[in-house]
Amino acid sequence: MPFEATIEAFARALGDPARPAPAQTFGRDGRPDARRFAVYRNNVAAALIGALEARFPVARKLVGDAFFRAMAGAFVAVEKPSTPLLIGYGAGFPAFVARFPPAREIAYLADVARLENAWVEAYHAADAPALDLAALAAVAASDLAGRRFAPHPAARLLRFASPAASIWAAHQGDGEPRPPDAWRSEDALVARPEAEVVVRVLPPGGFAFAGALLAGASLGEAAEARADDSFDPGAHLVGLVEAGAFRSLA
Repeated sequence: MPFEATIEAFARALGDPARPAPAQTFGRDGRPDARRFAVYRNNVAAALIGALEARFPVARKLVGDAFFRAMAGAFVAVEKPSTPLLIGYGAGFPAFVARFPPAREIAYLADVARLENAWVEAYHAADAPALDLAALAAVAASDLAGRRFAPHPAARLLRFASPAASIWAAHQGDGEPRPPDAWRSEDALVARPEAEVVVRVLPPGGFAFAGALLAGASLGEAAEARADDSFDPGAHLVGLVEAGAFRSLA
């Protein structure tokens, strides 16, 4: 068998416990050794589960180690890394959690996993200077409505059916987590203006406003997109700039 085909057969068997050990893997007796090959197979699964534990620490805290590892193991069985870099592995995990039958009663779990995945993506996003308040203040008030804002590479906008951002924040640090003050949907911005990732809960109307700006709308167009008449576009724009949502304006 050609070398490339041998490697492909080895990889397929490594990722599928239902497959026998490849015929090209020999033990001391010169025959395929399923027991020794199983060691390699288990090590691969353990490494991938470990990568998910590192990527989703709050989700793991919420359900406990045993539940999380079982859920992660089910994910690993159906989705393998698409690149050699493990920092990208697990992007599909939140959607898997949302479909995972044993997690159906934990309705907020998939939302928290989505936030954690966005945090990791923001952390590894391309470096770029963030627009600062001084640059914003230099624009004449009469010109602001027509200005457009380029999103920062790390900026992520999320909408949750649960208070996922508050749950996530409560589990940062070593203290005892507090339950959310109110059980309601939340919108959040994840950004990395400097070296630190920040998560901000958006006010009512903020999701539509921020989403329009990040999609390329002018400030005037984004202000019209807000769904809440009490929403203050100017104050929220300052908050978005402070959070590092934008790279520049034009």
